[in-house]
Amino acid sequence: MNGKLIVFEGVEGCGKTTQIQLCSEWLQSLGISILVTREPGGTELGLHLRRLLLDKSPAKPIADRTELLLYAADRSQHVEQELRPNLAAGKIILCDRYIDSTVAYQGYGRGLDMSLIHELNAIATDGLESDITFWLDVDVEVGLARKRRSGDVADRIEQEAIAFHRRIQQGYAQLAASYPERIVRVDASASPEVVQKQIQRILTDKLKAWGYM
Repeated sequence: MNGKLIVFEGVEGCGKTTQIQLCSEWLQSLGISILVTREPGGTELGLHLRRLLLDKSPAKPIADRTELLLYAADRSQHVEQELRPNLAAGKIILCDRYIDSTVAYQGYGRGLDMSLIHELNAIATDGLESDITFWLDVDVEVGLARKRRSGDVADRIEQEAIAFHRRIQQGYAQLAASYPERIVRVDASASPEVVQKQIQRILTDKLKAWGYM
């Protein structure tokens, strides 16, 4: 049996890391073999690209198109080295960000050409789509406030103006409306436990349909 690709998407501070961890623990308790990964940074090459993409360097800013191409390079390596082999091995993959992030951040956020973004995504993924994508929907300002409370130093993307983050949120809303068969909205404004219950309820039905339960 081929594995399944489950992606978690959303604005900064939406709770992806927490929900992936909780989901991972739940799936393992059911005896399901999983892989937890992320973009950028799911491979050795990706870790180097992640540092380039997220470290703040005001003196030498990354051009928008360069940013787009670096994300595409990370994704291409990730698909070939991690995603396809583990799906072929029958694993459930929990992935922190995938193609929708590029559409939302570089398309809606940066205003880059959508046709170019879709073409690069198609090249990088070689047609590999998620089996389900959870959009963790939370107000932009709430999400950014969560990030500040975490105490972590804000990365290059998190330091962008609020208008940039609002455009990203609009992008996710449009994506969810355009691809309802793939993207599921989850209200991420509640406590992590309540959010996880929403996710588990949806995934239980999916796992049964996929033959894992």
